Amino acid sequence: MHYGGVGDEWAGSDDEIARAVLAGSPNAVVALDRDQSVLVWNEAAERLFGWPAEDMLGRRAPIVPGELTAELNAVLERVRTGESVSLRTKRLRKDGVLLDLRVDISALRLGNAVAGYVCVHHPARADELARHRMARRERLVRRLTDVVGDINSELELSAVLDRISASLTELTGADAGGFVLIEGDRLRLVSTYQLPEAIRGTTTDLRTSLVDKLLRTGKTVMLETNGLEELVWARLDGLHTITLGLAAVGGRPYGALYALFARRIPGHLELELLELLAGHAGIAVGNAVAYQEAVRQRAHERAVFDASADGIAVLDGAGRVVRWNPAAAALTAFSADDVIGGPPPFPLPKPGEKVTFQLETGRWLDVVSARIEETGEVVIDFRDVTAAKELEEAKDLFLATTSHELRTPITIVRGFASTLDSRWDKLSDPERRSAVHTIAERSRSLGQLMDHLLLGSRAGADELKVRIEEFDLAERIRAATLGLPVLSDKHRVEVTLPDELPNVLGDALATDIVLGQLLENAFKYSPKGGLIAVEAWPEAGNVVVVVDDEGVGIAPPDRERIFERFVQVDSGDRRRFGGVGLGLYIVRSLARAQGGDVSAHPRPGGGTRMRLVLPYRIRHTDAVTRRSQLR
Repeated sequence: MHYGGVGDEWAGSDDEIARAVLAGSPNAVVALDRDQSVLVWNEAAERLFGWPAEDMLGRRAPIVPGELTAELNAVLERVRTGESVSLRTKRLRKDGVLLDLRVDISALRLGNAVAGYVCVHHPARADELARHRMARRERLVRRLTDVVGDINSELELSAVLDRISASLTELTGADAGGFVLIEGDRLRLVSTYQLPEAIRGTTTDLRTSLVDKLLRTGKTVMLETNGLEELVWARLDGLHTITLGLAAVGGRPYGALYALFARRIPGHLELELLELLAGHAGIAVGNAVAYQEAVRQRAHERAVFDASADGIAVLDGAGRVVRWNPAAAALTAFSADDVIGGPPPFPLPKPGEKVTFQLETGRWLDVVSARIEETGEVVIDFRDVTAAKELEEAKDLFLATTSHELRTPITIVRGFASTLDSRWDKLSDPERRSAVHTIAERSRSLGQLMDHLLLGSRAGADELKVRIEEFDLAERIRAATLGLPVLSDKHRVEVTLPDELPNVLGDALATDIVLGQLLENAFKYSPKGGLIAVEAWPEAGNVVVVVDDEGVGIAPPDRERIFERFVQVDSGDRRRFGGVGLGLYIVRSLARAQGGDVSAHPRPGGGTRMRLVLPYRIRHTDAVTRRSQLR
């Protein structure tokens, strides 16, 4: 560094500092006295203009073109008045080349006096590059704003990650990019751009990854050029640099953005953009995760709402239905379109209470409600209790019926037994025989009733046992109908069987009970007499037996109910035909235990047709005793 003769003003304790500052300056610094003679000519000035300091000190520097001398004098005059001036101008180099420079000129003051001028020269191109960098940065930041808006408009997590990866390469100029998810002590590549699709989903150990290295630095962005070939997803020809930025969700590291470079070298601007994008990526991912969780929760709630066997309705603050699930429509026979916007078709209980209500369809509902304090809405839950109500009624009827059925024969038995006990010697032999016969008949009735009760109990507990073996069904039908014609002078009995009816697989004793009950019902429920027709034929691996009567018939809604326990068809006089309502329940249970079934149908011309189906082809290889599988 060289100084001109400006006196002792340049000496002193700050001399070395001044020398160091001038020597380290990247710009050409030239100090002039008031006559424009060179006082200071630093090393950068030597490099820029080509003249050594010793040639310039104490003389005017030949660097100002003649046509620009007036411009320089005018500028110096302005500086003398206390103004600093920066201008773009031309200067001459030693070899005659004109340099396009920016010159910053300020006054050189010694005390209050202007002793000269300080001129700092730097290439105008550097300004252009700086302006270009700033303009590019502004463009990229504006683009980043657009990208962030675009990313945040998407709420599907996979789409968000793909957009982030694509935007990464656009903003940083990277050749490829990807997003890795932190999953415990593993990393998973969940999104790629300009990388082979086959590596999507690849995992690696977090502890040996660049992400772990970044986490240990405590920073959010990093540039790496070493050991890139060891990365499992570094599938880019010519790869020389990777930058990565940490994305956090809720303040916790969620994943990282990878930018892979093969053709250009990233700088500070790229790292800054990557850091900004990673930060926004964390926000976008957090929004997407929260949205997906909300969608998943709504889907679960909707699935529960739609799949519930209970009817569920949601009412607004004014008591209008706003939601009505499929079960509600099925239970009430009112579709959602029928009720939404209006009140529900049943009375509402107070919160915490229950209302039992019968619809016009005859169905009974238990209705409860709960209020949502935050929204003012009311949730109504209702379920079908018709079966329970009917069972309760059936049990009451069963108890009454059973009491009646037991009381009559017991009363008769007790009466005749008492008569025999007290008047044995006074009765004639025929009278005694008649009383004993009556006691025997009534005892047999009691035994049959008790058998029915026992079979009904076993059937209800799935404890009916049958043997599956081959037997002659035609023989059992003939035996069951043999004595029927003499039982009633009002009925005619016809039996139609093919010459060769196949043997069936089942339990002969259980089948006797089934046939006996079906025939008994045919007589019982055709009190005015008529034809009782029994017919059998083979059909599709089964033998079908039908018992037809010309009696009171069965209403369509009751054709399945009659096979339930304690149910009797209401024909206007429930006690008209007697019984406890277990016969057909036992019949169906025994038939199904053998692999068959029983059903009720209307008989053409009036009356009832009972249809019994039993298999005649082997359906189970183990012909052993098994428990009935009631359906």
